[in-house]
Amino acid sequence: MIAEELMNKEVITVTANNTVEEVAQILKDKRISGLPVINAQERLVGIISEGDLVFQQKKINSPVFFALFDGIFQLGQQQFYEEIKKIAAYKVEDLMSKDVITVQPDTDVVEIATIMIENDINRVPVVDNSNRLVGIITRHDIIKNMYTTV
Repeated sequence: MIAEELMNKEVITVTANNTVEEVAQILKDKRISGLPVINAQERLVGIISEGDLVFQQKKINSPVFFALFDGIFQLGQQQFYEEIKKIAAYKVEDLMSKDVITVQPDTDVVEIATIMIENDINRVPVVDNSNRLVGIITRHDIIKNMYTTV
């Protein structure tokens, strides 16, 4: 079985300009856990999930300072600034994951399942050669298609 046979072709998407609040409402209303983010040409530019929204509620870990040879050094400054940016995000573009793992329509289900497990992800967008979104496969789709009794 390949991605094209498993994927949901009617994918609910958002754009980078949508608000985080709009995403939360869609996730809640549609009872889904993540959304592909596309641009005007329907090319995949990111993905936003429940995990991203939950991240906004986490405690901020402040950078660590230490003194060495009459100087003060800071560790974790970049990570601190990235966390602040995500926690304060209003638009999808500030909260979404930009490095998205994708598959092609002819990718085998065994490879898709392996990708999901090894990367601890719940959904894999299916894109064509131009990175246009053509579908999405969730863990539920794999279970539904592999364990359905006739």
